[in-house]
This record gives sequence, structure tokens and C-alpha cells, in this order.
Amino acid sequence: MLVLTRRIGESVRIDGDIEVTLLEIKGDSVRIGVKAPRETRIQRTEIVEAVVAENVSAAAETGAGAESAIAAALARGRESRTS
Repeated sequence: MLVLTRRIGESVRIDGDIEVTLLEIKGDSVRIGVKAPRETRIQRTEIVEAVVAENVSAAAETGAGAESAIAAALARGRESRTS
């Protein structure tokens, strides 16, 4: 991990077209601004981790019955296309 020191209003450029600017510091909170091309995905890590954890939890709850239900649904779909 690269660690940099910045003052309010100073920026860091990433890969030439992404700019991260330090906007404000209040107590233990830091506000940053990110300028990036529209196609660049910018996500908060804690949100991504929460979604992954929820997906893992949901997958664990479905159990073995879900696999056979999916296989049966696919088989019915194939049968209806060949009829």
C-alpha cells in the first residue's frame, strides 16, 4: 500500500485520469472527492464486503435442495424447447 500525506485541496492522480482530492477533515473523518471517467466503478469497501457476506450467507441457507431445483428447471426448459 502506498501511503501519502496530503493537505486540504491537494490531489493525487491515479493512472492519468482518476483524481482523488482531500476536501475536508473533521475530527476522525476525512472527506475526499473523486474525479473519474463514468465507466470507472467506485465502491465503498465496507459496502462491497457486506454484499459479499450476505451473498455467502444466502447461498449457505439454500442448501442442497436448491441445486436439484435449478437442474430440474433447466431440464423443463430444454424439454419445452424441443417439443
